[in-house]
Amino acid sequence: MASGREKAYAYLKDTVLTDPAMQGEFLSEQDIADRIGVSRTPIREALLLLAAEDLVELVPKRGARVAPLSGRQISELMQLRGIVERYAAEHVIAAGRTPVRELGELLDRQSTLSGPDQAKEFIAVDHLFHATLVSAVGNTLLDRHYDGLRSRQVRAGVVALFNQHGRQAAVLDEHREILDALAAGDASAARAAIDSHLDSTLKILLAG
Repeated sequence: MASGREKAYAYLKDTVLTDPAMQGEFLSEQDIADRIGVSRTPIREALLLLAAEDLVELVPKRGARVAPLSGRQISELMQLRGIVERYAAEHVIAAGRTPVRELGELLDRQSTLSGPDQAKEFIAVDHLFHATLVSAVGNTLLDRHYDGLRSRQVRAGVVALFNQHGRQAAVLDEHREILDALAAGDASAARAAIDSHLDSTLKILLAG
């Protein structure tokens, strides 16, 4: 059974930090405690953990603030994702372990999600699409490393959807290009499709 701190940490990271409306806002410890049924102590402990990960900012006498991702953080996130995902594509193609069926099913599921009400679920499946590719490498440490990017990745993805009309349709097209290249066993095309997808997201986020 999860402890109060673990429960608070998961709720903050997966629900609060990924809410576009919360970017730049201060968090109410009591409100969050009431929502998930714990005391304020585990909320504070969870916020300290998130601050250590640079996911929230602790402001003296004001509390914890969900600091929007900076341009540098966004650029670094996309650079790191590119390194991991390009490697994963090359490796699974060379090893003959490309998860074409799983990726196709995720793409089908993602295509049923549209509009702002389903933006968070759309991006959650988006992350799962990329994580499934990385997981197919079969490297536990790489999986753990990539999962550590999840909160930032989801936050960035949701913001990108709200920053550009039609972004959901574009993401589906970009994912289809990645999947087609993987299915064809074309590592060069897969790398290019991944780069194009990440570059499109980066440009939208930096444009604000």
